[in-house]
Amino acid sequence: MTLKEVNFSKMHGLGNDYIVIDETGGEVIPEERKNEVSAELCRRGFSIGADGVIFVCHSTSEDIRFRIFNSDGSEAEMCGNGIRCFAKYVYDRGILKKDKINVETLGGMKIVDMNIKNGEVASSKVDMGLATFKAAKVPIISENEEFLDEELIVEGNPYRLTAVSIGNPHAVIFVDDLDKVPLNKIGPAIENHEAFPQKTNVHFVKIISKGEIDIITWERGAGYTYACGTGATSCVLAGFKLGKLNNNVLVHLPGGDLQIKVYEKDWAIGAFMEGDAVLVFDGVIEIAL
Repeated sequence: MTLKEVNFSKMHGLGNDYIVIDETGGEVIPEERKNEVSAELCRRGFSIGADGVIFVCHSTSEDIRFRIFNSDGSEAEMCGNGIRCFAKYVYDRGILKKDKINVETLGGMKIVDMNIKNGEVASSKVDMGLATFKAAKVPIISENEEFLDEELIVEGNPYRLTAVSIGNPHAVIFVDDLDKVPLNKIGPAIENHEAFPQKTNVHFVKIISKGEIDIITWERGAGYTYACGTGATSCVLAGFKLGKLNNNVLVHLPGGDLQIKVYEKDWAIGAFMEGDAVLVFDGVIEIAL
């Protein structure tokens, strides 16, 4: 085992923080070690600390490839806050000097449109793509074709939730009072519920008006998080489908705000997500490989 110096950047989108590693010039962390090393790097108090690790990679099908590993080492399909950090990194570092890029992700191709000010990315609008509410595709185990405002028994208690995928699975629960939600208890219980074979992100939503909501999130593989971009998108899409929300919604998360705008295409609904991303610092760490 040898020590290898690895350059990284620490970034965040609304407090949802990531370690970004550039692999466009070649593999930095061996593929067989990515899960283990990502989990170790994310350990707060023992390493850099983060909600996840993002790898900037060469793509054979799109402009560039986005990979993200959760703090538990599992690889996720997509991350809304993470892809905004990714886009800022790619543009500001000169990897791709394009203000609109097609990004390859495990959750499908995503289009990121960047707002450039003074030669840097000030904010990004991401086409999150079309959602699916089909139970088999989310996936959630159900006898119904879609799981819309249906009852799920969790640790003996009923919860009415809507299951949706925007490249990764989400459980959306509308409540009257977020302060009464025992998120640290019920979040992991729903995340790991047997009805979700690939686990799920969990969101509790309070509707302020048809154009404004508050959200708290338990993120699959990461736990409590200040913000979740795919989650904010999924909550708005679920609310729109259920007739609870308009097609343009301001989303308040513990880490800040996102604007979500719903569109309709091919008999389905998708959304644009807009928000900023911040570079916190650059660093070098020695990793045993």
